[in-house]
Amino acid sequence: MYTIKNVAQKMEISEHTLRFWAKSGFFPFVTRNQNNIRQFSEDDLNWVRIVKCLRSVGCENKLVKRYIDLCIVGDSTITERYEIIKATKEKALLQMEELKNQLSLLDYKESYYKNLIKNNLEDEWNPMNKNKPKECAV
Repeated sequence: MYTIKNVAQKMEISEHTLRFWAKSGFFPFVTRNQNNIRQFSEDDLNWVRIVKCLRSVGCENKLVKRYIDLCIVGDSTITERYEIIKATKEKALLQMEELKNQLSLLDYKESYYKNLIKNNLEDEWNPMNKNKPKECAV
């Protein structure tokens, strides 16, 4: 059995987030010990994994809760759960494409700055350098 602290460390999620998710009903089978401390089983960690996955790509809490409720109902909800996962995956793919675009820009800027440093050049793209008075050549 794992405490919130153990799960937070193991799953790289803040304790605060786990408590919020638990209060939101995302972990339906988590029990509490005699000191009222949440106890997560190995099965509960699987719930944490799917919740973390869904939330990390922006799936709304309401939809996460719907997914969990459908899981509890059973196999009669497989089609609806499939649709939730499919839509979330599509959203993740779009986010991944956007991140690739951002990474390309960062690669370009990294190369640009590396060249400036290597050749001791001024950053001509920096707006602050546009209005700088030019030094007189003597």
